[in-house]
Amino acid sequence: MSLKGEMRRLRELDWRELDIKEAGGWPWSLQLFSCLLVLGLTFAGMHWYLAAPAKEELDRVRGQEDGLVRDYRSKAAQAANLEVMREQMSVLEGRMGELREMLPTGAEVPSLIDNISETAIDNQLSIDFIRLRSPATREHYIEQPFDIQVQGDYHRIAAFLAGVAGLPRIVTLHDMTLSPEGGSGQRLRLSMLARTYSYRPSEEGVP
Repeated sequence: MSLKGEMRRLRELDWRELDIKEAGGWPWSLQLFSCLLVLGLTFAGMHWYLAAPAKEELDRVRGQEDGLVRDYRSKAAQAANLEVMREQMSVLEGRMGELREMLPTGAEVPSLIDNISETAIDNQLSIDFIRLRSPATREHYIEQPFDIQVQGDYHRIAAFLAGVAGLPRIVTLHDMTLSPEGGSGQRLRLSMLARTYSYRPSEEGVP
C-alpha cells in the first residue's frame, strides 16, 4: 500500500468510530503509532515502579558515602596510632597512680595534720591552732579544708610554707594573711586556709 493511500485513509478516518476491538482493521500507521504509545507507557510504568525506587536508594547510599569514607579514614588513622596511644595511656595511668598515692585517705588526714605541726615546730613557730573544717565532696575527690594560724619571724614562716608545700601528700594553700604581732614588728602572725584531697572512687556498678 502506498504512502499516499495510507494518508488518504487517515484523513477519511472517523476517529469517533474507532473501536479497540477492531484495531486489526485500522490503518497500519495508526496501528504502529498505537503500538509505540503502548510500549512507551509500559516502559514509563516499569521505570516508575522499578527503576525510580532503585534510583532513590542509590542516591541515598551515595549521600552516605562521604560520611563512611570519613569514618573509615578516622578509624584507619586510629588503628595506625594504636600502639602509640597505648603507650601514652600506660604513661598517663602510671602518672595517675603516682598522684593518687599523694592524696591522703580519710584515715591519713590526722597524720598529715601532725606532719604540718611538726614542720611548724621544726621552724620554731608558735602554733595558735590547726583546725579542721567539714569536708566537701566533689565529683571525683573529697576536699578536706583546714585553718592554720602560726606565729614567728618572716624567714621561719617562709621556711614553714616551703616545708608544707614539700610534704609527700598534696596540700594547697589559700587566703594567706600576714600581720605583725606585738610592737616590735619582728614577729608575724600567719593565717591561711589549707586544703588536702582524697581520691573518690567511681560509684559506677556499685549497687
